[in-house]
This record gives sequence, structure tokens and C-alpha cells, in this order.
Amino acid sequence: MTERSGLHRPTAIIGLGLFALAAITWNDARSMTIAANYGVGADAASYFVAAFLAVLGVGHLIAALKPGIEADECDWGAVAWIGLALLGLMGSIAFGFGFILGSTLLFAFTARAFGRRALVVDLIIGFVLSTLIFLMFNKLLQLALPMGRLEMMF
Repeated sequence: MTERSGLHRPTAIIGLGLFALAAITWNDARSMTIAANYGVGADAASYFVAAFLAVLGVGHLIAALKPGIEADECDWGAVAWIGLALLGLMGSIAFGFGFILGSTLLFAFTARAFGRRALVVDLIIGFVLSTLIFLMFNKLLQLALPMGRLEMMF
């Protein structure tokens, strides 16, 4: 491993991208017109996310300036599993299969990307977690999540 000095360009670019996302999110929060009846409004979460993205951007820029840090090789198989997980979620919602199925696929395929090989067990765990999350949002918080035939049973 060689010692490097100066700016680690990929890390700095990611940091700048995080700052750009923070600025966009902050601007969107400023333009929200929905007022809360009580407590914290919807814009508060966006301001929090924007601030968090900015902190991550600062961390990336600091890391980009540290010498001697080398990135590991990319595991393209894991990247493919994450892509498949996101496509599964988006496809499930887009084609009307609902939140539970999409989130189940997201959980199981992401676990696979991290090296776990028990796909059937992960599908069951993802289904249970997704169902609990759906019920919490839909019944307890009264917030609608994308519904498919499975969700209509509740």
C-alpha cells in the first residue's frame, strides 16, 4: 500500500455531492407550505436531513484530506444485489404489488449483498418486519403507504 498525499478526489467529489443534496433538500424545506396543526411540521424532517447530509459532506471532505487512506476494491456483485433490491421495491410499488412485498425484497436482497446466504429466512424476516412497519404507519400513525392486495387485507 502506497502512502498518498493531497486530496483524494473520489471522496471529495462525494462530499461535494452531499453538500449539493443538502442544499437542494434545505431549499425544498424552505418552500414547503404545509403547516403543522401541532408539534413539529413536515419541514422539520427535511431540515434535519439537510443538516445531516451537510455533516456527512464535511466528514467526506475531512477524509479526502487525510493521507494514507485507501479505498477497498468494489464488490460489483454486492452492488448488483443492492440494485436488484431497489428495483424490486420500485417495481413492486409501480406495478401495484404494495409496500410489504417491495420492502420484503429490499430486506432480503440487501442482506444477500452483505454476504448472507439464507434467502428464504431473510424473506421471512423481511416479510415480518415489513408487515409490522406497514401496520405501524397505516394503523397507528394514519399515514398511507403504497397498497397492494396483501395490504388491503388489513
